[in-house]
Amino acid sequence: MTTHPPKGTQGDAPQREHIVYKICPRPEWHEALRSGELFPSPDDIRDGFIHLSSRAQVRGTLSRHYAGQGELMLLTVATARLGAGTLCWEMSRSGQEYPHLYGALPTSAVTEAIEINESAGRFELPEGF
Repeated sequence: MTTHPPKGTQGDAPQREHIVYKICPRPEWHEALRSGELFPSPDDIRDGFIHLSSRAQVRGTLSRHYAGQGELMLLTVATARLGAGTLCWEMSRSGQEYPHLYGALPTSAVTEAIEINESAGRFELPEGF
């Protein structure tokens, strides 16, 4: 993906959080481990950036965009390991600021990969989400 942050965004300074999250299908994570980076989803390609979430946004992102999908992964991403100026916090349609990555998501930036299961419409996440 060769998009760049829109002019006037803050880039990665100041970093609001040192950790952000990416949700993806398990097969895409396994492909990323082979290639060294997570390829953008069709929604990421359409919007020109990789969609990420803060810890507080993970459950909402799962329920809005991933309900009923199996084999998901929650990737913990260290923002300091992303390319300089590629992470921007931008307002979404919901009025919340979300982290958007304008560049590659290298597997070297992922500090943890957690399998997500859904049971009776509820996602099972680690404590704290």
